[in-house]
Amino acid sequence: MKLIKKYFPFLLDQQIYKLYYLKNLYAYWNAYVNLISRKTFHDFYQQHVLFCLGIAKVFYFFPGSCVMDLGTGGGFPGIPLSIVFPNTEFILVDSIKKKIKIIEQIIYDLHLKNAHPICIRAEKLENKFDFVVTRAVTKIDIIHNWIKNKFKCKSTYKIKNGALYLKGGNISEEIKKFPHAIIYPLKHYFKEPFFITKKVVWISNI
Repeated sequence: MKLIKKYFPFLLDQQIYKLYYLKNLYAYWNAYVNLISRKTFHDFYQQHVLFCLGIAKVFYFFPGSCVMDLGTGGGFPGIPLSIVFPNTEFILVDSIKKKIKIIEQIIYDLHLKNAHPICIRAEKLENKFDFVVTRAVTKIDIIHNWIKNKFKCKSTYKIKNGALYLKGGNISEEIKKFPHAIIYPLKHYFKEPFFITKKVVWISNI
């Protein structure tokens, strides 16, 4: 939690408490279902929570916006982002029912009113969104094909609606088809060695 407070000093006490309680909930449920890698659980706040909140460092979701967390898995990045942006609606999408059922319970225990898990394949979802966020699901061009028709036509932002991808390593091949992509290296925002190769990639819906 020291890392969260270090980089997000303006969070309210209620938000800090929910992020603190988050680890306890995952420690319990991860014993039953592998929501997140057990090898990285010891570094829960850096590798999972803070990495996901890298999106909050480079982008601000307006109140009333609707965001899809594609392939949410164990609820990342949707749950941490829904805590930091309590006035933004997050739809957490995954096709694995047992994970969605546990995420529902975690959201209930955290009293999150703006996070809504759905068990469905993203390409079958009929909703329209302002933005899509996702972490380590598959290659960008594959995801782009799934979500290209999922965006609202009108944007309330100065930039076009689009997707924010949490990525690590070399992604030069992945973004060749997207010359308009903007890369935000997280090493510019977080000083820990873990973030040297981590980044947020923004791609508009055009």
